[in-house]
Amino acid sequence: MDKNTIIGFALIAAVLFGFTWFNQPTAEDVEAQRISDSLAVINQQKKEQAEIAEIQRQAAAAKAMAEDSTALFFNNMNGVEGRVTLENEKIALTFNTKGAVVEKAVIKNFEDLNGAKDLTLFDKTTQSLNFIFTTKEQNISTKDLYFDVKKSADGKQLIFVAGDEAGKNISVTYSLDKDYLLSCSILANGMSGLFAPNTTSLDIDWQERCKQQEKGFSFENRYATLTYHFTEGGTDYLNETSEKTDETVDENIDWVAFKNQFFSAVMIAKEGYGSGDAVKLTSVPQEKETGFLKYYQAKLKTAFDPTGVKPTQLEFYYGPNDFRLLQSVEEESTFGKDLELERLVYLGWPLFRYINRWFTLYVFDFLREMAIPMGVILILITLLLKAITFPMVKKSYMSSAKMRVLRPKLDEATKQYDKPEDAMQKQQAMMQLYSEYGVSPLSGCLPMLIQMPIWIAMFNFVPNAIQLRRESFLWIDDLSTYDPIVEWGTNIWLIGDHLSLTCILFCVANLLYSWMTMRQQKDQMVGQQAEQMKMMQWMMLLMPLMFFFMFNDYSSGLNFYYFISLFFSAAIMWTLRKTTNDEKLLAYLEARREENKKNPKKMSGLAARLQAMQQQQMELQKKREELARKNAALKV
Repeated sequence: MDKNTIIGFALIAAVLFGFTWFNQPTAEDVEAQRISDSLAVINQQKKEQAEIAEIQRQAAAAKAMAEDSTALFFNNMNGVEGRVTLENEKIALTFNTKGAVVEKAVIKNFEDLNGAKDLTLFDKTTQSLNFIFTTKEQNISTKDLYFDVKKSADGKQLIFVAGDEAGKNISVTYSLDKDYLLSCSILANGMSGLFAPNTTSLDIDWQERCKQQEKGFSFENRYATLTYHFTEGGTDYLNETSEKTDETVDENIDWVAFKNQFFSAVMIAKEGYGSGDAVKLTSVPQEKETGFLKYYQAKLKTAFDPTGVKPTQLEFYYGPNDFRLLQSVEEESTFGKDLELERLVYLGWPLFRYINRWFTLYVFDFLREMAIPMGVILILITLLLKAITFPMVKKSYMSSAKMRVLRPKLDEATKQYDKPEDAMQKQQAMMQLYSEYGVSPLSGCLPMLIQMPIWIAMFNFVPNAIQLRRESFLWIDDLSTYDPIVEWGTNIWLIGDHLSLTCILFCVANLLYSWMTMRQQKDQMVGQQAEQMKMMQWMMLLMPLMFFFMFNDYSSGLNFYYFISLFFSAAIMWTLRKTTNDEKLLAYLEARREENKKNPKKMSGLAARLQAMQQQQMELQKKREELARKNAALKV
């Protein structure tokens, strides 16, 4: 280290010591700072003591509130479960004093899966219901409380009460009249201090493992759905084949139904259930071996008045899915809403529902009043539908017959157009000949299409008609499920564990009808159409086999209806074929052709549009050919 460095460090040290000495506080400054620091410490200590006191006060208040809630229901937290029933001629409901809810619902005079006279819709092991009241500090769940119960003198009402003798309590009142509708009223009396000022709802947690009630598990499972009704109208349901967990419904709803094929448990709220997170629904399909169809859960919120002035009102329907019955039960409801409970009986998409709602149901009800066996009713409905559609079927057949007798003339008129590139000219020649004879090849299509909505409407009606349940006919023990001629214990892919006789009959009738239809169409095909028809034959013959795999599990009533319908369709077609004189029909067409020559009519409608399109395509083809020739000439 040299001399200059030492001098530099010495100067720096002198500056630092001088600055420190110059800025040191006086005795007065030190004393003032000491006093200021002492006051800050005292203020901070007071603030911390105040915060601790507030925390202790809040904790004491919370503890007091909890002790008040605990004390209020202390006597209801332990006890012995008791059971009491409400019943009428149609239903017996067993209530449990623990939870104050229906523990078991027995629907009378409906045979169960094991042959018992009455059917148990659910019991304690398969369904649970819990009402949850959210207080300032803790939740009160009815499932944890033992209620005292009183029964009215007329035996139609039960009043469950949990709380103290000073009037602070929760009361749940049930009333059952002559039908399947159970009324429920929930009140929290004298407990307003336990709830937050903004409390306006109570929570409901409803769960059920839906029991298999019918012989055909797979078929019944298709119609077991968690269904709900929108306040603005219309219903919807969770997909019956896939698992749905905590599905949120974004609109207000009036009711939720845990539905199987023929019976439902429905919970209706007078004020409805809130939308969004207030409604979460779950449906989980179960395995066949369990004996259950679905696991259902509904997490709901409905209106609640913590002051105890206005009760929370609910209604429960435990009963059959009978269209007319559900309409009458809705009229008994005191809520004054258009609940559309009859939508639990699914009648199909709008067009098919319209057919079933305003035709099939009325005919079905009329025939039922005559005490006719259900199998005969299906036959009579089939005959009636065949009579109604016969004019259209006959028109369709006669159109085909006209084309059949004109086939030789069509062959003659189109024989020069035997090349693939002449297809357009051939088609135009055919349309020209049809026009001369006054025949439309499309006239037979629309009448046949009109019958399809009827088939689809019956596809939706028959499986949902509870009147067919346990009804026998001929060899069929139960028209609502399959009728096995042989069963085995192992499930085989696509077939199942049985063979249904009515399904076999339906498929055989379908095969016969397809064969007759192919023969009729073959007689009227010309040229390439006949070749294409050969390819279609295999598809039409394979269709009955596909139907077998689809319908082997379906109800024998539906298969029987389709069998009878196809049988009569084949009979009508055979009769029309036998009663049609081809020579007379051809003579009639020749006379009509001569008349058309004298008084030519301009082609109209779809036929005219088709002819115009064909003409345009021909002109376009000619232009392309001309352009191709010019290009070839230029290349040369």
